[in-house]
Amino acid sequence: MTSRATYTSDQLLQAILASLDDDKAEDVVQIDLRGRSDMGDWMVIASGRSTRQVAAIAEKLADRLKQEFGLVAKMEGKEAADWVLIDTGDVVVHVFRPEVREFYQLEKMWAPAATTAEARAAKFR
Repeated sequence: MTSRATYTSDQLLQAILASLDDDKAEDVVQIDLRGRSDMGDWMVIASGRSTRQVAAIAEKLADRLKQEFGLVAKMEGKEAADWVLIDTGDVVVHVFRPEVREFYQLEKMWAPAATTAEARAAKFR
């Protein structure tokens, strides 16, 4: 277990991305918030195919963060599992069902314009 003083937000981000990949999260996007917001250094947005998968992704991520970093993340929305928010302090993770993600479009609010345009162009290739 790693103490708070010995890990960076980038190390936390890498562990989160690895956990999301292990649990087959889809369309994972990371947004650098440094210098743009005080809510954290990174935002990660991902999708699960069903409410069951969304809840499982969130629960396994919280367990992994506790095991690897001793970090007890705050979690909201797990009961309904349409949109689960996992707040680690430095990294905020949103796990959505695809329809809910499309409705809220957090990427459009937070991603730089070029990133959003590139993502949209890649979607139609």
